[in-house]
Amino acid sequence: MKRTLFYLGFALACVTSAVAAQQSPTAPTAKTLSPQDADLAWQKATAKFAPQRQATLARVAEHMNDGSFRADWASLQHYSSPTWYDDAKFGIFIHWGVYSVPAFGSEWYSRNMYQPNTADFAHHVATYGPQSKFGYKDFIPLFKAEHFDPAAWAELFKQAGARYVVPVAEHHDGFAMYDSQLSEWTAAKMGPHRDVIGELEKAVRAQGLHFGVSSHRAEHDWFFDGGRKFDSDVNDPRYAGLYGPAQAHLAKQDEDLYNDWTYVSEAWRDDWLARTAELIDAYHPDLIYFDWWVGHPTFRDTLPKMLAYYYNQGAKRGGVVVNYKQGDFFEGAGTLDIERGQLTGIQPAHWQTDTSISNASWGYIQGDTYKSPKELIHLLVDVVSKNGNLLLNIGPRSDGTIPADAQQILLAIGSWLKTNGDAIYATQPWRSFGEGPTEVVGGTFQDNKTKPYTAQDFRFTRKGGALFAIELGWPAGGKAVIHSIKPEDHVRAVSLLANGKSVQWQQQPDGLHLSLPAQPVGDYAYVYRIELAN
Repeated sequence: MKRTLFYLGFALACVTSAVAAQQSPTAPTAKTLSPQDADLAWQKATAKFAPQRQATLARVAEHMNDGSFRADWASLQHYSSPTWYDDAKFGIFIHWGVYSVPAFGSEWYSRNMYQPNTADFAHHVATYGPQSKFGYKDFIPLFKAEHFDPAAWAELFKQAGARYVVPVAEHHDGFAMYDSQLSEWTAAKMGPHRDVIGELEKAVRAQGLHFGVSSHRAEHDWFFDGGRKFDSDVNDPRYAGLYGPAQAHLAKQDEDLYNDWTYVSEAWRDDWLARTAELIDAYHPDLIYFDWWVGHPTFRDTLPKMLAYYYNQGAKRGGVVVNYKQGDFFEGAGTLDIERGQLTGIQPAHWQTDTSISNASWGYIQGDTYKSPKELIHLLVDVVSKNGNLLLNIGPRSDGTIPADAQQILLAIGSWLKTNGDAIYATQPWRSFGEGPTEVVGGTFQDNKTKPYTAQDFRFTRKGGALFAIELGWPAGGKAVIHSIKPEDHVRAVSLLANGKSVQWQQQPDGLHLSLPAQPVGDYAYVYRIELAN
């Protein structure tokens, strides 16, 4: 509470501070607006959408308490994730937008191209010219998506074994990939001139998969702040509807909420709520994924309204999910997501990790490298054994094609799941998540710190009367010992899930000893179906 009051006090102080700025509105020059003036410039640029925004907010206010949830954190902490999500285990994340046109650095190119002394800034000037002549807005006409085939995408995701699909509806860059009635800067009105989210929703649901959306709108409040500090198109009021307030971001690091004194106006929070409600009402997502900045303390009173509105609507159709980053919500009010990282041990509440199939970026960039199917399958197995889901991201090219390497990796995962999915889907953790010498480093952004798994590493899941022991390597000599299975567990039968062949076994004081048949096709992970008498 003390930290929240400090944030609010600092925000009020920011409003009263102004830096003098002299600039012709038609010829941008370097300047810094006060937080209040920056917000007013954005409000003026989006004034024509005010009636629709207010109508949406009124609808939220009228219906947010229509159900078992109320718009307060105490009520929202009674949330639990729905069965469809707990059983799904594997989903596809999609980062696709205007940032796929420059295809350089990462999906944060939109921000970094306005940050001097970065590789993105230097690349932009060298390739496209100064930001006063060619800004981020000028990539929009080049974002044509001429080969975008939502039906083909959805079929690929189905073949990959995914059970839900979550495209980014709006990234930090403020360009909506859906047909928003609250902005003209949308894929339906510019660039592809297509409602990308709407088309994907229909295609994904046609494959029998659940459909979600990701909103990074909150971060857009400050995302283009670098362009305020020099001669760039961010300072041109004609483009304030795209570039937003571009508030001075006052965190020591971009993702540091504990040291973030960035000003957030009530108008911005209202717009965020209206745009989120618009997504809920127009596309009825089964899941909404939020990036970290909704955890900024100024959102604390706005979030409960959105959550109650969404959860109460979702309860009528089997339950919905909201993914949030650590510390953003009060515990229990949503489903925790660990970005590019994992948790250690079995978690009492269902959770999720998200990572990208590529190594450097979430969006498509030229020359990116990819994780192997083996690495990703091992990640999935480890996460599921701890009561979690894996949301795996891909980054399509600007023309709407998915890189061949990414497609082949997805198909390899799907092939493994087709054979071994009974040990993954609709399973629950066992009494132990696993055994062996290899354990992950817990926390966010730790996905490159885990050592390769060995044939001594097992992960466990259970379903009905079956225990699944998943070995993360083929043992030398075809002999394996599962130490976690004790003599009192009373094993009745063991078979290889991949081909149904029986496995010779013997229970000894140090565990279950297996004498394996020939190694089955596929070298990623090997599943033993173990029938127990109790």
